[in-house]
Amino acid sequence: MPSRGEVQTWWLHRQPAVLIDIVSTRGSVPREAGTRMLVSADGALGSIGGGHLEWKAMAWAREMLQVRPGPAAPRTEHCPLGPALGQCCGGVVTLRLRAMEAHHLAEWTDATPLFHLRLFGAGHVGRAIAQVLAGLNVSVTWVDEREGEFPDVLGGRSVWPDRIVVLASDAPEAEVASAPPGAYYLVLTHQHPLDLRLSEAILRRGDFGFFGLIGSRTKKQRFAHRLSERGIAPEVLSRMVC
Repeated sequence: MPSRGEVQTWWLHRQPAVLIDIVSTRGSVPREAGTRMLVSADGALGSIGGGHLEWKAMAWAREMLQVRPGPAAPRTEHCPLGPALGQCCGGVVTLRLRAMEAHHLAEWTDATPLFHLRLFGAGHVGRAIAQVLAGLNVSVTWVDEREGEFPDVLGGRSVWPDRIVVLASDAPEAEVASAPPGAYYLVLTHQHPLDLRLSEAILRRGDFGFFGLIGSRTKKQRFAHRLSERGIAPEVLSRMVC
């Protein structure tokens, strides 16, 4: 779901928009109740799950934007995903569509992120992962020593979501220490020695929710051997996914 900061920036630079909320669900559906998106005449922010459901919702929103004089009256749509929209989920989604007004922005609250991620490395793999995460409700600190590696545009966006913080750091290991307990880590930098230092810092913390390291089976075996020599316990090493 878009953050309040994203909505505020988008709202200040766009024409009138329609706010779409998932108000209830039943059965298997792509997104949960409380998910929302904004639609203008020529753009959209956020997602209610994609597919034909989202396509129809955007069409309804743009119908509302054509009402003159506006704003159009709110509308509710009850959407069985299987028979009505041809989506394989098979559940039922109820949508509420309203003309976006200033008080909606004032009342906007940010959903709790699904997880916090420290993403180390801004090479082509890091950029691909960041592009995917830009559309999800996750909190990301994206770290690289090379400031010039971060792209100016991410996934067609002129600005990155507020929840993705770009950090050029001469000491990436320090960003391991500053992460919250239970954070996720992905290590995929341009240097094996740096990957090793980051891996050791993460494993010594031991309170990670997930730790992924880019590399082959040989790299994992080499790292595991060196880290074991440095005192990392086998049960902690076993949680390193490579």
